[in-house]
This record gives sequence, C-alpha cells and structure tokens, in this order.
Amino acid sequence: MSLERPQQPPESDDDPAAPAADDAGPLDADALRRALGDAALATEEHVHAPAVQIRPDAVQSSLSALRDGLGLDHLSCVTAQEYEDRYESVYHLKSYDDPTREASVVVPTPRSDPVSESAAPAFRTAEWHEREAYDLVGIRYEDHPDLRRILLPETWQGHPLGLDYDQTRPQVVRYDENANPLAEDGRADTNTMLLNIGPHHPATHGVMHLQVALDGEQVADVEPDIGYIHRCEEQMCQRGTYRHQIMPYPDRWDWGGGGLLNEWAYARTAEALADIDVPEYAQVLRTLAAELSRILSHMLAVGAYALDVIGDFTATFQYALRDRELVQNVLEDLTGQRLMFNYFRLGGVVWDLPEPREEFFEKVRAFVDGLPEKLREYRDLLTANEILQARTVDTGILPPEVAKDYGVTGPVARGSGIDYDLRRDDPYGYYDELDWAVAVEEDCDNFARLLVRLREVEESANIVAQCVDLLEGWPEDERTIQSNVPRTIKPDDDTEVYRAVEAAKGELGIYIRADGTDTPARFKIRGPSFSNLQALPEMAEGEYIPDLIAALGSLDTIMGEVDR
Repeated sequence: MSLERPQQPPESDDDPAAPAADDAGPLDADALRRALGDAALATEEHVHAPAVQIRPDAVQSSLSALRDGLGLDHLSCVTAQEYEDRYESVYHLKSYDDPTREASVVVPTPRSDPVSESAAPAFRTAEWHEREAYDLVGIRYEDHPDLRRILLPETWQGHPLGLDYDQTRPQVVRYDENANPLAEDGRADTNTMLLNIGPHHPATHGVMHLQVALDGEQVADVEPDIGYIHRCEEQMCQRGTYRHQIMPYPDRWDWGGGGLLNEWAYARTAEALADIDVPEYAQVLRTLAAELSRILSHMLAVGAYALDVIGDFTATFQYALRDRELVQNVLEDLTGQRLMFNYFRLGGVVWDLPEPREEFFEKVRAFVDGLPEKLREYRDLLTANEILQARTVDTGILPPEVAKDYGVTGPVARGSGIDYDLRRDDPYGYYDELDWAVAVEEDCDNFARLLVRLREVEESANIVAQCVDLLEGWPEDERTIQSNVPRTIKPDDDTEVYRAVEAAKGELGIYIRADGTDTPARFKIRGPSFSNLQALPEMAEGEYIPDLIAALGSLDTIMGEVDR
C-alpha cells in the first residue's frame, strides 16, 4: 500500500546521495596516515576499523581532511576515556554512502593537562558529544562553542567516569533561574520572552526541559536541557560481566518498545569483540523479534504524534495502542516479558519459539494480514487529514547536509532524503537474505518523517512474514538457538570495537574497550535520540510554538537513551 504526500514535492537542489570526493579506495591505517600527514602520530587496529592517533591540536583539520578526502562524512560517536597515564577522545567516523567504510581517530592527551582541540567546527554533532565527554570524564576542548556540563548540574563536583572520582562525596545542587539566552543580544526593536516547556510535560515525550526564547510568536532560540533521568548506564555496564550481567540493561534505554533492538546492539558489539558466531536459525529469530520491536516503537510514535499535533486521543492514539497491543502479545509469547524483554543472548537467543509453533505462527500471520487495512485507517486519520497536513507540511525543515552535520540517523535522516539504513548498508542478522525496501522521503519536513515511520511499519511486517515462512519450514534438527559460548568471556587486553544496529530511532552504537578481565574497561552507548535531538534548533528556529511541538514529536526521542 502506498502512502502519498498531499501535494507533489518541489524539485530539490540537494543531492543527499552525492558521492564524496575520493572515497573509493581501500580504507586502512596506512591510508588514514597518508591522508593526515604530520598530524598522525601512530596507527592502531580496532576490531571494527583501522585507527590512527593524532595530535590534540590537529583535530579540526584531521577530521575535515577525512571527511572531504576520504568521504567519512558521518561522525557517529565520540568516546572519552581515562587511562592510568593519559586521556583519550575517540572519534568514530563512517560514510553515509557506505557505513562499512569506518575509521577511528584517537586523540591522546596527558593526564596532567587533558585538553584537545574541539571537533565541533568540523562536525556540529561533536558539540553535544564533547560536552558529555567533559561532563562525565573531564576532558576539555579548546574552541568548543559552549563547553559546559550537559547531563549533570553545573555545580556538580568531579567527573563520574574518571578513575579518581569520589562517589561518597556529597553534592549540593543549587537552584538557579534560567536566563533568557537572547535578552542581551542587542537587536533593535526586538523584545524576546523566555518560555519554559517541561521538564514534566506531555509534549516533551519524557523528562526534558526546553528553554525557548520567543520573538513575538516565533521561536528565536531553543535549547534542549537534558540529564533529568541520567542513571550512568555506561558505568553500570562497566561493572557487569560480558556473558550474563550486561544484557538486561539495553532494554532500559528504550521503554517505548525498541528494547530488543537495543539488545541486538550489545550482542553485535560483544560478539565482534569476542569472535562469537551466531547460528543461522538464531539469526532469523533475532530478525523476527527485532522487526516486531520496531513496529511496537513506531506504533507508539505515530499515536503520540497524532496526540501532539491534532489532539487526536479518541481515534488515532487509541487505534495505535490497540494495534501495538497485538504486537505486545506476540512478543510476550516469544520472550515471556512485556517491557524488559531480555530475549537475546551472546551467540543467539535464550529459547526457541513457543509451543505449539503453529499457534504462534497463526497469531503473527493474523496481525500481518490485517495490517494493510489498518494502515489505510491511519492514512485516512493522519496523512489525509488537512489539519495535520497544515501543521506538518513544510514545517520542521531539516536539509540533508544539515542532518548529516548533526549525525542524524534513522527515520529522521530518511525523512531528509538520506538513504541510510544499517540493516541494508552494514548487514547483520538475516536482513541481506530477505526482500524488503528502505523507506525514504525527500521533503525534509515533519510530514516526511511521519510517512517514513508508517512505511517502515509496512516493511517491518513484510520482513516478519518472510521470517515466519522461513521458521515454519526450518528442519527440526537444525534449530540451533545459541552457539557454544564460553561461560566466562575475557577478551584480550586493550581490544577495542564499535558496532551499531538500526534501532527504531536510528543508529544505536556501542563502543567497548576490553582490559583482559570479564568486565569492560570502557562501555560507551551511542543513542540515536541524543544526536537527533541536538538538531531540534535547526528545525524549530523561525517557526511558531505549535511547529516546535510538531518538530519535537517528529524526532520520536526517548529520554532513556538520551540521558542514559
């Protein structure tokens, strides 16, 4: 079934798929060193990609050279960590055209003076990532446009992920009035007003505060204020064992339904780190579970969006929850849980399909077969609704090059015409064996992001149906759900890896550095909502307050993976 825009999209001068300058040749540590010249200090080899160490005063020129010369235009993550003798910032670079072209740029600084150049002038997304690195680890970044804490209060003493952090030290959090950021901007004949939205407000989709400066009725400035539910998930994972104790945590980063996708992010990273294979049958089970989880998440996003934009609680919101409940029942049969699934295991999944299998298949097929008619209902209620069209068409514009600069991924990126999906572009699981399509919209507005999610529900159902066909005919004696995984996993000391999956909200990545023990020395979570939310000011400034709410809702952020 096709979901169309209410009008023909205009021609665009932007070509989000345009190839980078010299991104064709093989990418190895020597190629990185040649591209960086004197800025390179040494080369490394991470599990997922080549790596190069650079001088701390050459960050901007080095990242710009790799972006423009080698086509590494996606700064997906920044990891900060402290060693006994130094600090490091690790910039994880990819290509939007081909995410299998990866590189890590390592910036060491001495413990006595942990200062390096900021990457924000080269990649806008580095601004929030470096603020988090400063907040939690203590590295300072010169030329950063706004280096202050991002998750913790400004009055916080110490850096929680530092080696010498005193967890017993009491903290006094001072209450300060939020100041209007444009009160002293000096513009003639202009008066601005500060409006606080949240932190406890339905339109913020979680515990988040928007500090909005209004010029008349238009948004002149908006700053997302995050960190209200920061739980230091990374530190908890660093204290857990690879085999048994980390897997329950990823579900808690996305309680909107994407937990199984988060579990896969950890499984993929740890399996790459420890060289663990996954049986083919288990890969199909993972793919089935993951796409049901994606539908679960998107149904909530679509229903909540109708509530945000047109106040539709009695029809679209409740329809979405009705259909979501059907998926919830299937996942409860499969995993035994309704919220924190904990179904994945390193090397596979915890158990096979519920018995009787035929009854389970019938339940899944009943949902998939009934979905096209329900999507037509959503089209009538949403995409054909002229009030919603007026609120979302040509509002919340996010051009593709701006989206890339902020590291935007998932439906938000695909709504800006960026044809980027890790399920296809960096295949894992069973996706490359199935017939499905990536949903992309070119118009870069709030309406485009809604269309992408509705089309992704359709494609996810298509994937689920193919998985059911495969599982139904799978020989009984070949139904291996888990490979032979050692009871205790101890990767080699100083082994580093960054892997990611296509979660419901975008690229969910995890970086792990091993130290030879059965727990990680560093565990970094790259939540897609974190980078997507950073782009909100680009979408909302110059718009009206209702457009701001529509733009925020179109991001489908969840604060569990923003704050972590």
